[in-house]
Amino acid sequence: MAGYILKRILYMIPTLLAISIVAFTIINLPPGDYVDRLVIEAKNRGESMTPEAIDGLRQLYGLNKPIVEQYVSWMSGIVLRGDFGISYKWNLPVWALLGERLGLTVALSVATLLFIWTVAIPIGVLSAVRQYSVWDYVFTFISFVGLAIPNFLLALGLMYISFKYFGQSVGSLLSPEYLDAPWSLAKVLDLLSHLWVPMTVLGAAGTAELVRTLRANLLDEIKKPYVATARTKGMPEVWMLIKYPLRHALNPFVSSQNEIFVNLVSGGTIVSVVLGLQTIGPLLLDAFRSQDMFLAGSSILILGALAVIGTMLSDIMLAWLDPRIRFN
Repeated sequence: MAGYILKRILYMIPTLLAISIVAFTIINLPPGDYVDRLVIEAKNRGESMTPEAIDGLRQLYGLNKPIVEQYVSWMSGIVLRGDFGISYKWNLPVWALLGERLGLTVALSVATLLFIWTVAIPIGVLSAVRQYSVWDYVFTFISFVGLAIPNFLLALGLMYISFKYFGQSVGSLLSPEYLDAPWSLAKVLDLLSHLWVPMTVLGAAGTAELVRTLRANLLDEIKKPYVATARTKGMPEVWMLIKYPLRHALNPFVSSQNEIFVNLVSGGTIVSVVLGLQTIGPLLLDAFRSQDMFLAGSSILILGALAVIGTMLSDIMLAWLDPRIRFN
C-alpha cells in the first residue's frame, strides 16, 4: 500500500502539470487580454488611452511576451518560489487572495462530504432492509426531489428560512463583525453556525444520489447465499448486516466519492455566488470576467490539486475497506 500511495503521489506531478497547461491555454483562448479590457472600460467612461500607454501596460503586465514564455515564467515562480503571480485586477499577490478562501473551500467541502455520509448511509440501509415500506417510499420521493431541485433555488429557500425564522445573517460564511477579524474560537464557532445552509445545499444532490446507489447495492448483496448462511448460523441481524453485505455494498459508494468531492470543490460556484460565500469559486468567476489570467490559472490549478487529492484518498479508502483489492 505504501508503494501504491507513493506512486500515486508521483503521478500527481504530471497530472497537475497537464492541468496547468490546459488551464493557461483555455484562459488565453478568448480574444484580447486584461489590457484590452482596461481600454474598453476607459472608452465606456468617455476616456481614451494612447497606443504608447497601452503598450506600456502590456509591458508592465508581461502580456507582450509569447504565451509559452508567460506560462514558463508563471510555473517556474510556483515551483521554485511558491509565487503564484500578481493579480492584475486586485494588484495583490494571488496567494494573498486565495489563501484564506482555500481554507474555507476545503472546510466547506469536507463538512459537506461528512454530511452526505452521515445522512446517506443510514437512509440507504433503512431503504434496503425495509424495501417497499412506507419509509422506503418516503426516502425515495425525497431523493428524487433532492436530485430535481436546482442548488441555487434550494439556496434561496434556505437563506429565507435562516433569516426569517432564525434571525441569522445570510449571504456569507461569517457574520459581518468576523469578516476581517483574526481567527479565534468565537470566529470558528460563528463559521460553524453558518455552515449548515451551504452544507445542506451542496450536499442535497450528492446525498440523494448516494442513497439510491447504496440502496441498490445493498439489495443486491442481501440476496446472496453468504447472507443466508450467516443467518442460519445464528448471527444477530444487525451485526451480520454490518459485517458482510453493508461492507461489500460500500465499495461503489466509496469509489464514487472522488466524483462527489470534485463536484463539491469545483462545482459549487453558482451556489457560492448566490450565498455570497468566501470560497474560491466566486473569485475564479470574477477572474474569468476580467481576464485576470494568473488569478484564474492559479485558482484552477489549486482546485485541480484538490480534486486529484480527493481521488487518491477515495482509492485508498476503497483498498482499506475491501481486503480483496490489491494494488500491484
